Amino acid sequence: MRVIAGKYKGMTLTAPSGEARPTLDRTKETLFNILNFKLQNAAVLDLFAGSGQLAIESLSRGAKKAVLCDNNALSIAAIKRNFLKIGEIPNIVFGDYKTCLCKLDTTFDVIFVDPPYQSAYYDDVLKIISDKNLLSEDGIVVCEHAAADDLLEAVGDLSVYDIRKIGSVKFDFYKRSK
Repeated sequence: MRVIAGKYKGMTLTAPSGEARPTLDRTKETLFNILNFKLQNAAVLDLFAGSGQLAIESLSRGAKKAVLCDNNALSIAAIKRNFLKIGEIPNIVFGDYKTCLCKLDTTFDVIFVDPPYQSAYYDDVLKIISDKNLLSEDGIVVCEHAAADDLLEAVGDLSVYDIRKIGSVKFDFYKRSK
């Protein structure tokens, strides 16, 4: 696992031991090529952060801040190790996604939602993001899930505007309904 582009390009990151499923480099590269225009000076939220690689890749490509959320102590330790490698201090909220989302009082330009694939958290996460207005006016929510699964087309004021299948992974991109 490595940083694909930007100021931390080539930096090797470590994954937490256990059940974490890091986004593969090829998949991550395709995703960030899609997102590249949204990351300059962006505020990023990385839910179910695991190793923190999505937040670090975002910061490497010009995001101004990243908040990471995870409820696994091994993941938090991996995030801290990876941020130490890049010389930054992580902004971590330790707890489950509901705890994290309820503690936040700011909006984000990019929100990554990458829970365990069979968790069925997606609908609830999107509803909370919508209800708490955590997404900026032109922001996007990126939900990563198994390609065989389908997510709802709309939840609250969020609706899908693009879906990309990359190998065995699918990304659903949501934005606020106008």
